[in-house]
Order: sequence, then structure tokens, then C-alpha cells
Amino acid sequence: MSPRPQAPTITQLLDDLAAEHETLDEVVAPLPPRQWRTPTPAAGWDIADSIGHLCFFDEAATRALTDRQGFAAGRAAFMAGDGDLSPGAGGGAGGSFDAPVRRPDEALGRSLEPPRLLARWRQARHALLATAARADPAARIPWYGPSMGLASFLTARLTETWAHGQDVMDALGLPSSVSARLRHVVHLGVAARPYAFAVHRASDPGGALRVEAQAPDGATWTWGPPDAEDVVRGRAVDLALVVTQRRHPADTSLEVVGATATAWLAVAQAFAGPAGPGRPPSAAVATTRGARP
Repeated sequence: MSPRPQAPTITQLLDDLAAEHETLDEVVAPLPPRQWRTPTPAAGWDIADSIGHLCFFDEAATRALTDRQGFAAGRAAFMAGDGDLSPGAGGGAGGSFDAPVRRPDEALGRSLEPPRLLARWRQARHALLATAARADPAARIPWYGPSMGLASFLTARLTETWAHGQDVMDALGLPSSVSARLRHVVHLGVAARPYAFAVHRASDPGGALRVEAQAPDGATWTWGPPDAEDVVRGRAVDLALVVTQRRHPADTSLEVVGATATAWLAVAQAFAGPAGPGRPPSAAVATTRGARP
């Protein structure tokens, strides 16, 4: 079994975040404007909403790094207006596209035509990368959940980009984006175990947990003690889909052993904010086979 990889450097994280941006950009850039209004699995959200969300929070991330007072004011206004970071949460009952827009990230995605929205997202993400490259790696960065170090902050931005990119892939009937960058997504999901149980107001059984993820190149990424009785193992992409709540565990090929492993997968959440509703089990899910390397 392959050893657990060393923690990535800030430079590696910046490169991987940029690559995740570009992967999604290559998918949405050729779409005609009407196709940006294709509904995604996130209730009440279409492709433009997904990109608007990423743009809004990439801009917020830059403020968190450069203007803490401004970020704090924006965060307070956002949480007072809706307070739910889940996709489609501001779309009203049933996530209707016709419901009033209450969230600024939704307003951004719906106020700009696709070419202008894409240009603004490109500007936002490039500014974030440039700002983060100059940031103090030891500083604590405020966010909508707990504050984070720079490495975790960048990992969270990559995870969110991949997750909302998955919504876009599903909307277009495309396979998941599969690369070595999935390690960051799975790592964040494993590391966020205490947070996930807390925001779901669920009791953590407390047992040691072993997570074994099959990487795209056939290696195995591991977390937790090798002798743990509770184990989750399977493809890295399946783990990433579950911890970002883009698939129900039942719709994956994950092997789950033990009460602690079962309880964790039920609440696993690799993103800030309140408990996400997750996706219900369904046989009609997009395939991840044949995904780009």
C-alpha cells in the first residue's frame, strides 16, 4: 500500500487551485449563453448560479486576506440575509427559479450575462491566487465557519471549486473531474470530521477511523491508524463526492465498515456553514468512468 503523501506546500496548493479553476473554465467557456441556464442538481440553481457563487466567494476570500474589517461586515450582512451556504438555499421554497433572489452570490450570477460573468470570475480567481501567494502562511484567515490557516483556506477554495464544478458536470451530463487534486478534497473531508458532527448536532461515536482512497493513478491515499476497526475505502472520486455532499453514499461503491465509519459518512461535510442537506439516494447519477485524468 502506498504511504500517505506529505502535506502539500503553499505553492503546490496554489498551482492545484489554479488547475481546478482552469478545468471548470474549459467546460463553461464554450457554452452558448442559453446553456448557462441549464438547471443543476442544486435545487433552484443553474450553471450561471454555480459560477456566480464561486465568483462571489473568491472575491470574499481576497477580502478575507486583505481587508478583515470589510470581510467581517460582508459576512455579517450575508449571514443576516440568509445564513445558509448550501446551494440553492436562497431560492425560496422548493428552490424555484422564479422565487425572489435573497443572496448576493445568486444576485451576481443572475445580473450578468455569461461572458461578463465568466470574465469577472476569471478576474476574481486570479486576484485570489496573486493575493494568497503573498500571504503569511502562519496567519489565521477568517471565513464563514471557523478561521483557517492558509493551507486549509486554499484547500477549502479548491474543494468548493471542484464541488460546484461537479454540479456543472452533472447538469451537462459529463463525467466528474478526476485528478490527483482529489486528495485535497478527501483530506478536507476527513479533517473536518469534528466540525461535521458538530454542525449536524450528531454524536461522534469516537472510534478511530481509517480512510483509504484509491487515487486516479492506482496509488492509495490513507488517513488514520492502519489497525483501526472502522474503515472507509474506495475510489477517491467517490469519497470526494460524498464529503462534498454531491452523492449519497448509497450511490457510490465505497466500502464502509463499523459504526463510526457509517456515522461519519452520514454527516461528512467538507465545507463551511450550517449542516448541508446532502443529496438523496438515486440510481440516476452521472458516471465517473472515463473521466479526464
